[in-house]
Amino acid sequence: MAKTPAFDISRIRNIGIIAHIDAGKTTTTEHLLFYAQSKHRLGGVDQGTTDTDFDPEEQQRGITIYSACVPLTWNNCTINLIDTPGHVDFTAEVERSLRVLDGAVCVFDAQKGVEAQSETVWRQANKYSVPRMVFVNKMDVVGANFDAVVEQVRERLAGNPIPISMPIGEGSQKDSLEPFRGIIDLIGQKALYFDAGDMGKTVRVEAIPADYLDRVAAHREKLFDLLSQHDEKDLLTTRLLEGSEIPIETIRQAIREQTIARVIQPVLCGSGREHIGIQPLLDAITWYLPTPLDRPPVVGLNPRKDNKEEKRRPDLKEPFCGLVFKLISSDHGEIFYIRIYSGTLKANSRVYNPGRDGKEVVGKLFHVFADPGIREDLPEAYAGDIIATMGLKDAVTGDTLCETQHPIVLEEIVFAEAVVSQSIEPDSTADKQKMLDTLNRLNREDPTFLYKQDGETGQMLMSGMGTLHLEVKVHRMERDYRLKVRVGKPRVSYRETISRDRRIEGECIRMAGTTQLYAKLTVEFKNEFRENVPTSVTMKLKPGILPPPLMAAAERGLRGALTSGTLGFPLLNVHATVIGGHFDEVTSSEVAFEAAANDAVLKALEGNVVLLEPVMKVNVNTPSEFVGNVVADLGTRRGSVDHMDSRGPITDVVASVPLARLFDYADRVRSLSQGRAAATMELKAYEPAPEDVLRGFYNPG
Repeated sequence: MAKTPAFDISRIRNIGIIAHIDAGKTTTTEHLLFYAQSKHRLGGVDQGTTDTDFDPEEQQRGITIYSACVPLTWNNCTINLIDTPGHVDFTAEVERSLRVLDGAVCVFDAQKGVEAQSETVWRQANKYSVPRMVFVNKMDVVGANFDAVVEQVRERLAGNPIPISMPIGEGSQKDSLEPFRGIIDLIGQKALYFDAGDMGKTVRVEAIPADYLDRVAAHREKLFDLLSQHDEKDLLTTRLLEGSEIPIETIRQAIREQTIARVIQPVLCGSGREHIGIQPLLDAITWYLPTPLDRPPVVGLNPRKDNKEEKRRPDLKEPFCGLVFKLISSDHGEIFYIRIYSGTLKANSRVYNPGRDGKEVVGKLFHVFADPGIREDLPEAYAGDIIATMGLKDAVTGDTLCETQHPIVLEEIVFAEAVVSQSIEPDSTADKQKMLDTLNRLNREDPTFLYKQDGETGQMLMSGMGTLHLEVKVHRMERDYRLKVRVGKPRVSYRETISRDRRIEGECIRMAGTTQLYAKLTVEFKNEFRENVPTSVTMKLKPGILPPPLMAAAERGLRGALTSGTLGFPLLNVHATVIGGHFDEVTSSEVAFEAAANDAVLKALEGNVVLLEPVMKVNVNTPSEFVGNVVADLGTRRGSVDHMDSRGPITDVVASVPLARLFDYADRVRSLSQGRAAATMELKAYEPAPEDVLRGFYNPG
């Protein structure tokens, strides 16, 4: 277990390992922990013995499902390391991690290069302005090509990768005249070899092989050329023009500043499986990725000052402020993971949850070493750190915790929409309440896992990011909660929107018992025609048209009515603007205005509904001789090929296909390619479904 050095914010690194599935994230993480002496024996993904894949489901499948946080020390720095999943069904784990991280290492397979989920996690890192480095892993596999991966990062991800190391050899003993055996440090100008006998712990430093000198000189020239383009402090440019020697520390300073500014991404290479290149990666994490002090102050809104924008710096003297970014259920209760942005948090203290306007009691504080059962208790925790606690009652993922006297609400974490649903029922009617309690606990853990009762059939439906996502949840119910359930076939989670803009007068003029109700609202409904925009409501009334309580009731009624369309699916891309209203001082009430708002929505939707189906971006990685089979099959699924990218014997086929036609695709693509092709998919957009799909809902069967 790692020992934390005396607290110093400048020596904290909060970083994540992100990548496409099977790029080697977890194996790389295992080596980082091993060399940092956070563990004494290397685990293996295939053997189910890795620290970060501690869940039985992860060990059985050999994939990462849950993000895991592990603190370790290197170069007298504390690295809070989060290993994230690569499968698109568990993208919420990546989203919540990147929201609170200061830097990231993006791992690429040296043979496969930039893959589908690589693009997704890169976009997510862009979304949160996370500085990152690149690690080209698996340099020992057949077809490994370091330069090709660097070029793909530049072309397909619009990155600015700068190699600071390069491989000595590429590929395996079987396919290469010069197999991968070491790396060259381009900054220190030395060759590094790693002793396989002690799993790479011993690093042998030698002179650069003579036949690599020209390539090293070319790489260094390109490195300095790229660095000098953004050398605002003139750390390098003048010396380069003068032809003078540049100290190593000066080069590192320039790389660090430009990495933090997200101008460049340093690139290293190695092989976790062959124990090569991991210690230089650890060095680079401490040298080039940001500390909390290097990141901009976090921004939030003060609910007691009309949501005025405020900032919190990573300073112990600032008021405490933190974000709950993950919670998991354990045998002893729920564990909450918190990124502390400012101030100090003490164990057994009270904090304020402004989003829910309530107090929370923080119990013990601790660092978690991947498995929540392995902990290190902390008397207090400080700005810049990532810690865990228990005892919170109402907090969920995305909630802000702060001091009562200094309230602030940080930006919430926005997760992707669930696209697949399945019916679920307990094996025994006696377990119905237990099933509801379990579904609620799983939803609190994972905001992309939803459940609701179908209004027409009475069935309970659970929804998630994909069939694997739901399958894992069912196994969790059976294993951890000892709950036997039956599930139906997967079904598509459609959305609805309006086809035409409308101006509607909603009204409520009726008797409720002996009480007269009166309300009128004029509302404009518009289709935003943008991708996956939630419904929204705006009040544009002149002062005095409606009293504030009635305006609030109208807005509340619109928001409630806009949660679902006429077919019962969630509404997307609909914006409602209240532009007029009329009330009577005697007969108008909040109930009446909520009813008038509901009437306006019903009129706006009448004969005006467009059914939207989820269309997936499908990426098929296949041997080139099977491309014809794959493309022909996609055509039978209402799919369209967007582009194809050939890399020697392998071709990537990228297509857009409705999710409704993809439930059997994983098995089908294997049979089309003699088991040699693999497919991944992620939500691309919601698009209008064909008329026959819509008719099927109005005329089932």
